[in-house]
Amino acid sequence: MTLSAFLTVVVIHLLAAMSPGPSFVVCIRTAATHGFRTAVGLSIGFGLGAVLWASAALAGLALLFELIPSLFTALKVIGGAFLLWIAFQMWRHAPEPLDMSAQGLNTLSFARAIRFGFLTFAANPKPAVFFGAVFVGLVPTGTSLPVLVALVAAIFANETLWYIVVARLFSMSHPRALYLRAKAWIDRAFGTLLALFGLKIAMG
Repeated sequence: MTLSAFLTVVVIHLLAAMSPGPSFVVCIRTAATHGFRTAVGLSIGFGLGAVLWASAALAGLALLFELIPSLFTALKVIGGAFLLWIAFQMWRHAPEPLDMSAQGLNTLSFARAIRFGFLTFAANPKPAVFFGAVFVGLVPTGTSLPVLVALVAAIFANETLWYIVVARLFSMSHPRALYLRAKAWIDRAFGTLLALFGLKIAMG
């Protein structure tokens, strides 16, 4: 695999990671409600989710989806249902005031944030298809294991670092103050967006 092809995969994935989706919505809300440290854990979870689907694509999961469409459909429905559950929780708790004390901000532990980020990212199996399509054209058959490991590591870094940047921006005082002033409306808007993403994943 040439250096040019390697960098092309990394850039394509970074642009895809930066496009708004369920992870973006969840990251913004987590940064505003739980603070930067917890949102960093969430970002690591997103990175691990990207590693899951990238590794699965390299292992041939995208091809398996083509051979067994019902498997892909089942994963999409399960993932969509998970996002709809998160959306329901946002709507349900939207009117509740936010506890801004140190204890309140840390109700979601770092480890739980990682797990939640991983599950949120894993809820969408479409990245496996995306990675499969990109890898088919740019990752030659017979690419050495160290290069493949480096590629997956770069994908993890892309996903994690991008969402750490998002987390930093939305955990700052001004964005958080804006969120607090309109929490009920923002939570409902985020819940609606997540519900739409969930339906799109399940039915798309």
